Amino acid sequence: MTPPAPSVQPPGDPQSGGWQPGGLPSGEPLLLTGRGSRLLGTNAAGGSARGVALSTASTLVLLAVVAAVFLLAPGSAVVRHTFFNPSAMWHSLIGDPAKGYYSVGAALWLNIKMFLSAEVLILVLALVIAVVRQSPGPVLFPLRLAATVYVDIFRGVPLILVIYAVGFGLPALQLTVVSTQNAAVYGVLALVLSYSAYVSEVYRAGLNSVHPSQVAAARSIGLRSWPALRYVILPQAIRTVIPPLLNDFISLQKDTALVSVLGSIEANRAAEIYSDTTFNYSSYTVAAILFLLLTIPLARFTDRLIARDRARRLAGGNG
Repeated sequence: MTPPAPSVQPPGDPQSGGWQPGGLPSGEPLLLTGRGSRLLGTNAAGGSARGVALSTASTLVLLAVVAAVFLLAPGSAVVRHTFFNPSAMWHSLIGDPAKGYYSVGAALWLNIKMFLSAEVLILVLALVIAVVRQSPGPVLFPLRLAATVYVDIFRGVPLILVIYAVGFGLPALQLTVVSTQNAAVYGVLALVLSYSAYVSEVYRAGLNSVHPSQVAAARSIGLRSWPALRYVILPQAIRTVIPPLLNDFISLQKDTALVSVLGSIEANRAAEIYSDTTFNYSSYTVAAILFLLLTIPLARFTDRLIARDRARRLAGGNG
């Protein structure tokens, strides 16, 4: 008669009170509980107060060291006057056209409009490029080839060169509509051309992440290729790529400052005009702070989406 197999207890025997669902001993906290702070290095299993205290103390020490190095540097006074002059920062923020310089704060509105316009166009164009590159069949080979060449070119050419080519090349053509736009329009077009190449690859990665069984299931219920793409594949792919898309748009928000090379009076150009007029660079500090006020909330929102998506995936895997 075959002897019974020895029973194998999971880590932390339930009889001893040291077992928890998932096979982890009760003394070992889960790394991702959804209630801790990865930034502070704390978790929900305990030690949150101690972690906050240590994080606060170490942050204060680091800031004190940086401040001491800056203030005790031999050229600290010159740097503070040149880059952090309160009076110059205020005057550059509000502007004074009578003295020959513009408001950096008001000029930032042009950056925001360029960013919003470019973002909508990029989302649409990049999705079309990604879908074309994923399309099957020999008939669509020329479109797939054109989309591939487009992505290779605009991912390889630096954005500043694309802005120069579009901003100075199109007006030189002397076409009725194409050559008569203002610099901001050419800047948005250059941003769309360059960023669509990058974003299309993000879309394509999302499309490839959808399991083939989803496609097979869609076809099994009678959906053809395009309806299956629209109703089954795209919703899953777009949900996956939202966090990396937001990261790309953080970079897009900053790169609107490059349009200043075409002469548009946006925040960076307004700061440059102020510095050329007063020989003080505090206006650049103002522009940097304004861009930070735009990008940091979006960055934190992106982190939150990434954390929520990871928690959802872990919950789905554990379930």
